[in-house]
Amino acid sequence: MHTLNMLWCAHNEEVWLRRQKRDKNRQCMENIREMPATLFVQQFRLDKTTFQALCHELRHKTSLKGTKEIPLNVKVLCTLSFLATGSYQRIVGVSQHLAQRTASRCIRQVIDALNHSAIMEKWIKFPKTQQDRAYIKQEFQRRFGLPGVIGCIDCTHIALVKPNHEEHLFYNRKGYHSLNVQMVCDSNLLILNVNAKFGGATHDSHIWSSSRVELYMRELHQNNEQVWLLGDSGYPQRPWLMTPILNAVEGSREHRYTQLHVQARNCIERCFGLLKARWRCLLRDRVLHYHPRVASKITMACCVLHNIALQAGLPPPQPLPAALDNGDDTLMQDPTSTVFVGSQSEVIQGRAMLSCLLNRI
Repeated sequence: MHTLNMLWCAHNEEVWLRRQKRDKNRQCMENIREMPATLFVQQFRLDKTTFQALCHELRHKTSLKGTKEIPLNVKVLCTLSFLATGSYQRIVGVSQHLAQRTASRCIRQVIDALNHSAIMEKWIKFPKTQQDRAYIKQEFQRRFGLPGVIGCIDCTHIALVKPNHEEHLFYNRKGYHSLNVQMVCDSNLLILNVNAKFGGATHDSHIWSSSRVELYMRELHQNNEQVWLLGDSGYPQRPWLMTPILNAVEGSREHRYTQLHVQARNCIERCFGLLKARWRCLLRDRVLHYHPRVASKITMACCVLHNIALQAGLPPPQPLPAALDNGDDTLMQDPTSTVFVGSQSEVIQGRAMLSCLLNRI
């Protein structure tokens, strides 16, 4: 009995010492002031000032809280590290002196906080006022010579593990399971709208026709406001959505328009590239090992952080990945191969609006 008590005491002392060492290491992680600024941005993708502002915002606008054992800023650091590297949680947890289960719980809590309505509404905003739309239009016209443009739209695939339910909805035409995420960005690569609810088997045009942004653009047109988005030929030509003119005769107005269209629409491809370069958990070769619903939240959180980094003026990470699986490669797709939903009058109106645009170039 005495021997058992001795063993029990020794075990308790070992556990206590291990906890003391872990708590001391966590406290060291809290003190980020001593970390070189360049190393901090490289590891966490945000600078220290922006990181502290993010922690303050999450603390006061969401239900995210820290504890005596794991302060809020350690939870956020753990999550930023995971999103920036795409590493498995055990690796992230060890680097932050957290157990794998604890790291997983921290990441989920911070991801949920970044998806809070107060955070989303602040950082991902479609231009709702004429003043906001006028600014975006001016920037597109100044840079690319196209009037009336308030955003570029496309979809990108975010790889995930094979889901247990409704697997066929997520198996895309490229041969892997994914989310097909629709985004709209401006000429500064700022994300204006995100729809991450659909599986990889869903066509871009279906996501567009089911989205709130399509309804909003339609309402703007009905109110006689001549503004439009730029999409590739995988989308239907509409008065509020301009697509390229395939097989245009070189030297013609149609050819000139398509050249400008391609140059301007490249903003969304660059946006995808920067998003995935900064938050590499979204890269094709990382694969999110989560349920599609959680993968959707992770994608939305990365979009929020993308906009935060852009607003802070942070440079893109170096080096950039050699190859990024960005868009849906439909720029030169034959429009007859895609079934577009809509009335014949919308098709006619879309062509008429495109004709008016050609006359303004």
